[in-house]
Amino acid sequence: MPVRTSASDRTGPAKGVGLGLALVSALAFGGSGVAAKPLIEAGLDPLHVVWLRVTGAALVMLPVAFRHRALVRRRPALLAGFGLLAVAGVQACYFAAISRIPVGVALLVEYLAPALVLAWVRFVQRRPVTRAAALGVVLAVGGLACVVEVWSGLRFDLLGLLLALAAACCQVGYFVLSDQGSDAGDDAPDPLGVIAYGLLVGALVLTAVARPWDLDWTVLAGTADLNGTPVAAGALLGWIVLIATVVAYVTGVVSVRRLSPQVAGVVACLEAVVATVLAWVLLGEHLAAPQLIGGAVVLVGAFIAQSSTPAGSSGEPVASGGPERDLSARGTVV
Repeated sequence: MPVRTSASDRTGPAKGVGLGLALVSALAFGGSGVAAKPLIEAGLDPLHVVWLRVTGAALVMLPVAFRHRALVRRRPALLAGFGLLAVAGVQACYFAAISRIPVGVALLVEYLAPALVLAWVRFVQRRPVTRAAALGVVLAVGGLACVVEVWSGLRFDLLGLLLALAAACCQVGYFVLSDQGSDAGDDAPDPLGVIAYGLLVGALVLTAVARPWDLDWTVLAGTADLNGTPVAAGALLGWIVLIATVVAYVTGVVSVRRLSPQVAGVVACLEAVVATVLAWVLLGEHLAAPQLIGGAVVLVGAFIAQSSTPAGSSGEPVASGGPERDLSARGTVV
């Protein structure tokens, strides 16, 4: 059934539960790249890993899709766009990026999405933005320059950085599409239903693009190297499907119904931190001090950009849109 929470439910014990669920969501999302990269290095194509992730999660969410089957008739364009951008686009570009650059760097580049959302709001929707929001954009871009070490001539693979930026652009589509119908009140599309059908659409699109019939299934029967430690490839895939996708989405959706968007946004910033720390500990991807400082600046700028209100508005966050916007769970789709 739809997850609906009134404003009064955002205090006391319910808020504590929401914070706990938001933290679980950030941890789950943040661990996706660390589990996926060993599979890619073991021989799986990044697109095949994405296809396995999305298709597996879509199968798990089939009962939810059946329950909300009326959405297919009511919101076909929304479901198609959500599946193409928020599911297939974000994850395919992100997984392709981490095959070429460190996990933490890829995710930090993806966190430019709030700045790009502001550009959409300002130049496409022609809505004003606050100075604080503009400051957030400047901080995010400046922090990113430190992460990729522009003074060294972009030490990271340029194509990998472009793929991570493409993931950020797809995430903009995720935010914009999530805003559709947000003013419909109780008639707004249920977030769980949108996620379920988004996964199904994404799986269909990726089936055509990834050509899974060429997938080397023997890789999944073996082990993958996790910084010198052999780990069953099937276990890594299970983590990606069940924890980093299904659990991450569901806990994120439920958590934002118990928190304000601003609070959920703060907790979601932990996703990039979790991914960077896990990549450091489990994959041996060490970042220099300027890169760590730059990463912190990216997160601060992203949060300011995402939570600042448009000039002259009623105080609602930029590019937020009530119930349907909340389905983002303030988290990245990786």
